[in-house]
Amino acid sequence: MKNIIITGTSRGIGYELALQFANEGHQVLAISRKTPQELIAHANVTCLSVDISIEADMQEIDKFISSSWKQVDILINNAGSLINKPFSQLTQSDFEAVYKVNVFGVANLTRTCLPYMQKGSHVVSVSSMGGIQGSMKFPGLAAYSSSKGAVITLSELLAEEYKDQGIAFNVLALGAVNTEMLQEAFPGYEAPISPKEMADYIFNFALTGNRFYNGKVLQVSSSTP
Repeated sequence: MKNIIITGTSRGIGYELALQFANEGHQVLAISRKTPQELIAHANVTCLSVDISIEADMQEIDKFISSSWKQVDILINNAGSLINKPFSQLTQSDFEAVYKVNVFGVANLTRTCLPYMQKGSHVVSVSSMGGIQGSMKFPGLAAYSSSKGAVITLSELLAEEYKDQGIAFNVLALGAVNTEMLQEAFPGYEAPISPKEMADYIFNFALTGNRFYNGKVLQVSSSTP
């Protein structure tokens, strides 16, 4: 059984992942600003109401790991922020809000967890097909997609930097998943994959993907978008 940290667990893919890992007997640290009752009540889940976009909040996570777990086996950077707005209307504040969650939050949490990771640990960052160079791009997603491209490059760099320690870093670039975040950004659009279906895939990849991949970006998409 492993110690697994998942961000963005209040709903969607992160929520489904937290439940699945916990139901399989793993210990889960579920990080989100809002904490669902079903996760709070689960014996294998610890919920922390933390905003990963705030660097100071990392101290709370570090305190929990050092006092309770001592070791982190898997980190899944799942939390995301999406703004759908024409580029001409995007402000610096919009870009900063998205990057604080999608890039800086990933970097800060990963840096916090690394001292507790050993050979065989796996960091999985959830990106987007929109962050893949040469993929189809969509108007309104300049902040979101560019931030997801940054996460890809960051993970590739960290895979190289920590390869001698045996810590693997991989990225899953997801296509459209029918989450609440997607519905909020694109009302009425029905994605072909449910959050539970995508969580099933990420669950297995997080546990075994580091045996086959390091520093890789896997495109997980059956449609465009």
